[in-house]
Amino acid sequence: MTSDSPATPVADPTADVPTTRAAAPPQPLWRRLSLGRYTGVVVALIAVCVYLSITQDVFLTWDNFTNIVKANSVIFVLAIGATFVIISAGLDLSTASATTASAMILGLTLQGGWGIVPSLIVTLLFGVFLGFLNGVTITRLKISFLVVTLGTLSIYQSFALVVYGGTSITVFGRPGFNTIGDFVNHGIGPFPILMVFDVILLLLAGGVLRYTGFGRALFAVGSNPEAARLNGINVGRVVLIAYVLAGLAAGLASVIQVGRLTSASSTSDPTLLLTVLAAVLIGGTAYTGGEGGVFGTLIGVLFLGVIQNGLTLTNVSTFWQGTVSGVILVAAVGLGVLRDRGFSMRLRRTAVAPSRLPEPPGQAGAPA
Repeated sequence: MTSDSPATPVADPTADVPTTRAAAPPQPLWRRLSLGRYTGVVVALIAVCVYLSITQDVFLTWDNFTNIVKANSVIFVLAIGATFVIISAGLDLSTASATTASAMILGLTLQGGWGIVPSLIVTLLFGVFLGFLNGVTITRLKISFLVVTLGTLSIYQSFALVVYGGTSITVFGRPGFNTIGDFVNHGIGPFPILMVFDVILLLLAGGVLRYTGFGRALFAVGSNPEAARLNGINVGRVVLIAYVLAGLAAGLASVIQVGRLTSASSTSDPTLLLTVLAAVLIGGTAYTGGEGGVFGTLIGVLFLGVIQNGLTLTNVSTFWQGTVSGVILVAAVGLGVLRDRGFSMRLRRTAVAPSRLPEPPGQAGAPA
């Protein structure tokens, strides 16, 4: 080729090729205002509160609100412990029976003239021990958590019946009970002590889940235990700690329960377990594990508490409260399944959809 041959034009490979991705279209208002997995229950809670505030004059009073807090503190404490277990992809069916058994221990110690401090220590340690039994049986013997906790549900309830002949232990007037009674019934200014305790417990549990290595490991184990194991996480230990925390929650709940009843009952509330699980699942914690949090659990407890309070204010029979809780539980799990299924479908569409982005500069038309 001579020097005066016409030069072959060479296309600029970067011409007319955008160097940045197109700006994403603005999201609709409903999506920007969305609270994620909390949206449905928050909207439902607001709707119920608006309805009750219109139809019931006493609903918006401070006394009624504090009554809701006190009546649902046992459920809240147990639900916090259940949240840890469900995030780990487990389930504790014995939590109500463990609470009853721990309450009997507290009743026996108070009746025996023990001081409040040793009585509380023994009660909390007993709750931890019950949770440890669940956890070690599941993790060491490799037995399904459903089988283990269903069995201990009966064992712990039987223990509560046998330990005092199937009767309740009245602790009203015992020296150590005065402190428990003040804790449950008195307040700091206009705020009940139980409310302050619940807030502190919420912050502690939320901090553990969000800011500690154990919290991150718990979510990893619940999402994919095999992947967590390959990343160096001791899966068995994490699951064991989750059940121990559930046992500790049962011990704490037993103290509140004894304070409210002024006695240690040898039988557990048949709707307590259902209400606890419903509160956790309504609050957005996935029953398959790996997703959830205590803030959602709080919303779930408040929602069920407001529903129960509304049924009471409207003179609906208490026999229907279990039906309402059961329907809400099924609806919450069903909506969670639909949400997860929709998310999976979006992921599949994204994976199979062809890319609409231009090829990177320098690759279009490049020689092999």
